[in-house]
Amino acid sequence: MAADKINLLDLTLPELVQLVVEWGEPRFRATQIWRWLYSTLAGDPAEMLNLPKDLRQRLQEQTYVGYLKPITSTMDEDHLTEKVLFETIDGQYLETVLMRYTNRNTICVSSQVGCPIGCTICATGQRGFVRNLTTGEVAAQTLHFARKLRDENAHVTNVVFMGMGEPMLNFDAVWRSILNLNDREGLALGSRRFTMSTAGVVPGIERLARESLAVGLAISLHAPDNALRDQLVPINRRYPLEQVIPASKFYIERTGRRVTFEYALMDGVNDSDDHARRTAALLRGLLCHVNLIPMNPTPNVAYRPSPNERVLRFQEILVKERIQTTVRLRRGVDIQAGCGQLRGQYLDTSQ
Repeated sequence: MAADKINLLDLTLPELVQLVVEWGEPRFRATQIWRWLYSTLAGDPAEMLNLPKDLRQRLQEQTYVGYLKPITSTMDEDHLTEKVLFETIDGQYLETVLMRYTNRNTICVSSQVGCPIGCTICATGQRGFVRNLTTGEVAAQTLHFARKLRDENAHVTNVVFMGMGEPMLNFDAVWRSILNLNDREGLALGSRRFTMSTAGVVPGIERLARESLAVGLAISLHAPDNALRDQLVPINRRYPLEQVIPASKFYIERTGRRVTFEYALMDGVNDSDDHARRTAALLRGLLCHVNLIPMNPTPNVAYRPSPNERVLRFQEILVKERIQTTVRLRRGVDIQAGCGQLRGQYLDTSQ
């Protein structure tokens, strides 16, 4: 791929309009190209048959439709969760997950190659940080599965930025991809169909609250106090709970949407009755929902998931304290596609 070629998926619609106008084309040509990219899901300018031949030629010479090369695809036993390992143009690897439910199809999207946060229970954090993904690389993950679902007479309903990486530390690329996937001339996913997850990057939470679309927010909590959270989520040392909770309130005030707090339950670590009561006290008065997740098994992690009776007891205490709580349905654990399990590494076992 020529280094000077433009990845069309890196552009917003106004930027695409600017490009075609600079080429001397009418503005409506940009909308036509956009529909090919995000509605028809074209993978090559040559497919854009309602464009003049000379414009298609120029697009092929100076642009390309960015894509990620699928390396492996793994399906879980019930055929409802699929994980794909992608390779980028520069030879990096990342993973994306499709989760099929009765009434929705959710894409769990990665925002970075690796992750700089270093959470102790996360395989991605063990890998370390390599680089941010571009707007086009973020969008391409959803478009890959949009094409797959289209072939099954289905469609993408939800996109959650809960894959590899910390979305708030690659905010610009993630947000531009949301705007592109939300645009009514393309895939037209509503703002409530997106959720950005964070380990607690306060400036990102505050920025999300101020943005033009009321996108969902999920915060990885995992502990009701700074001492324990410092161990499990190291970024808490920079943005402690005294900052995370007010930022959550600010988001709620600005958007009118509730915050989801993710809580991975670890046997004997953060799952006691006292932890539950202190979690309830921390969140009392917030428009929020707690998602309890028995920790998914991850290589090189000493912690173990809480037994089911502890999970249900923790939920019982939160509910009694009037904190909306559910136990998340575990998906893709057997194929290392669950929360905290994505690593994005390709191991060639053919030799």
